[in-house]
Amino acid sequence: MDQRPIGVFDSGLGGLTALKELRRILPEEDLIYFGDTGRVPYGTKGRETILRYARQDVAFLRTFDPKAIVVACGTVSANALTELTAENDLPIFGVVEAAAQAAVEATQTKKVGLIGTSASIRSGAYEREIAGLDPSVEVIARACPLFVPLVENGRFRPGDRVAELVVEEYLAPIRAAGVDALVLGCTHYPLLARTIGEFMGPDVNLIDTGAVCAGRAARALGEKDLLARREKGSCRYFVSDSTQDFAHLASIFLGETVEDGVERVEIWRY
Repeated sequence: MDQRPIGVFDSGLGGLTALKELRRILPEEDLIYFGDTGRVPYGTKGRETILRYARQDVAFLRTFDPKAIVVACGTVSANALTELTAENDLPIFGVVEAAAQAAVEATQTKKVGLIGTSASIRSGAYEREIAGLDPSVEVIARACPLFVPLVENGRFRPGDRVAELVVEEYLAPIRAAGVDALVLGCTHYPLLARTIGEFMGPDVNLIDTGAVCAGRAARALGEKDLLARREKGSCRYFVSDSTQDFAHLASIFLGETVEDGVERVEIWRY
């Protein structure tokens, strides 16, 4: 039993996909969420900048003495997880390994689509992980740099014509390749899942990286006897830019009001 909180971070709003799943499967846990909204997106940055930002994010979360940290960011998981794990003496969970496993289990055709930020696709991390699990699986990858700005600006609701056009532009080659599983390799992307799913068709399994990562983290903490024992956990939100903008979009996505529960932090100090 461990009553300490679980830390979760992302470059912005996308990590709420992992947070939402953690709250569903571990309602008794206290959660600390940090969205680096002042520096979003990470996916257009170089690796050294991504690593520097990620170290600051972890340093901030460590001020709460967490028992574990969930890196709910595909870009950081693909580019900096090795360093973060080596530098910290607590469990740190990324999205790549869990998503790769889910994709390999989901595909029947041995053709998997992968979409992510430019930095994630450039890293080759998902492809290496999938190849290590099943070398016969072909990965068709595509960077989708406009998806994160769409989500961060609230353009993720079904029926949004702009979102539909961008999804069609990016995903047409992947659909044409005949994939039967698609890794949403950035935790922002599941907010576009309905639009993506309608375009890809009902026979394509969408892999929600945030959700599968949350599930893996929950199982690992349970195996280590690190889960809390309380009636109901709490959730605190921190951002590095406007609290109102984040609170509004987070309230829509989570289905509950978070207007009064978001705090701003000067992340550059960490």
